[in-house]
Amino acid sequence: MNIEEFRICCLAVKGATEGFPFQSFGAKTILAFKVMDKLFAYIDLAPKDLVFRAWMKCDPERAIELRETYHGIIPYGREPAKAWHGVLLESDVPDSLIRELVNHSAEEVIKSLSKKKQEIYKQQI
Repeated sequence: MNIEEFRICCLAVKGATEGFPFQSFGAKTILAFKVMDKLFAYIDLAPKDLVFRAWMKCDPERAIELRETYHGIIPYGREPAKAWHGVLLESDVPDSLIRELVNHSAEEVIKSLSKKKQEIYKQQI
């Protein structure tokens, strides 16, 4: 999957928005995707090593299983974060799985919302 296909996939999530919320912190090339104003995925559009990594939320147990199966799924930072993992877009990870992981990430975010916000989300077009 290329970077534009990833972007389209993220924007296909119901209610998804995109933006550059980290510019004030000096991260001007980080494109973030949110649902209900909560981050579910982001990607650096100008990585120094030219390797595009998409970062997404994931169920911790599933993330461990995925990292054991695919070289292109990596832990978040030095210590594997419980809720985040990276996906190398042009790697051994099938496009269909990346699409599934984008949707899973958005679902993880939605599950973390208050019941009231979940109801608002369900009512969106």
